[in-house]
Amino acid sequence: MNRPLISSKPVDTVGPLDSELAAAEAPPPRVGRFERLRDFGGDGDNLRLLVLIAILLAGFGLVIGKQLFSAASLQSMAYQLPELGILSLAMMVTLLSGGINLSVIATANLCALAMAATLTRFVPGSEGAAWVLIQVAALAAGFAIAALIGLVNGFIIAYLRVSPILATLGTMTLVKGISVGTTRGNVISGFPEPIVFIGNGAVLGIPMALLVFAAAALPLAIMLNRAPLGAAIYMIGSNERATRFSGIQTRRVILKVYLISSLLAAVAAVVMMARFNSANASYGESYLLVTILAAVLGGVNPMGGFGKVSGLVLALIMLQIISSAFNLLNFSAFLTLAIWGGILIAVAGMTQLRQRLKGG
Repeated sequence: MNRPLISSKPVDTVGPLDSELAAAEAPPPRVGRFERLRDFGGDGDNLRLLVLIAILLAGFGLVIGKQLFSAASLQSMAYQLPELGILSLAMMVTLLSGGINLSVIATANLCALAMAATLTRFVPGSEGAAWVLIQVAALAAGFAIAALIGLVNGFIIAYLRVSPILATLGTMTLVKGISVGTTRGNVISGFPEPIVFIGNGAVLGIPMALLVFAAAALPLAIMLNRAPLGAAIYMIGSNERATRFSGIQTRRVILKVYLISSLLAAVAAVVMMARFNSANASYGESYLLVTILAAVLGGVNPMGGFGKVSGLVLALIMLQIISSAFNLLNFSAFLTLAIWGGILIAVAGMTQLRQRLKGG
């Protein structure tokens, strides 16, 4: 990475960005065990979430009893969490860069429809290696479409400097229109067993979908915490202008951010179509705002620059506990959405209040 030294700048260009550039060029501090433990705490956000989860489990446990902790209940949570979790990862990576991706659900549905159409058209009647290759090709087609959508989003935002919310809103509308127009709103169903297994099968008692979620979350967490690309994403979210002056190709980084987000949406598409054994243009539409809720609740700054995958995972667990408990109590699903909305308002308000108090 080619980063110009501050001392090499002409005197007349020295300005208020110097401190930001110096911070960006400073070598990363050494991380010990205590610092790693504190790092997991995420400035206390993760510890607060753990306390909230413990309080929720204790409270709902007193009201519902052993049924909340039964094997069937825990298994149900494990099957429901992954698809929302992967979509939340797709949203989180864009929020960290100071952007947003409103097209994650529409992207997932179009990818699922493309994969579903390929599977239902060519798999019946095929045998042997062709049977396997068609399924691989169907998945590859879905991921190729996701990559194309991600590159379009990234190019519009990074190179044409269009606001992320406007760019992805336009992409969402375009992609959903294509999905509804090509299928007339119909459902495509009936997939081969290996595909259905991804959403409904288990390996050593662990739901396959949960393993897929872990396989998506772990590399993303490592990339954000350890790789230069992850550091660049955080820096752009904190101050894009200072990051650009430090020598980082911010446009390329933003392009990669939206590519990663769309590919994660394609992973979510595989899990959704496998769990429902069908695909439709309107599946998961209620997830869009919940992905933002999960990210913000997990400590991700909606303005960018701060947040961890571990916090997002804890937030998802908390939301899933509330949803499952309300389901066991036979409360309306709309009441669950209302509670989630109230949580989002409370968290956003508390975050702003805490920042004002810190600022004196």
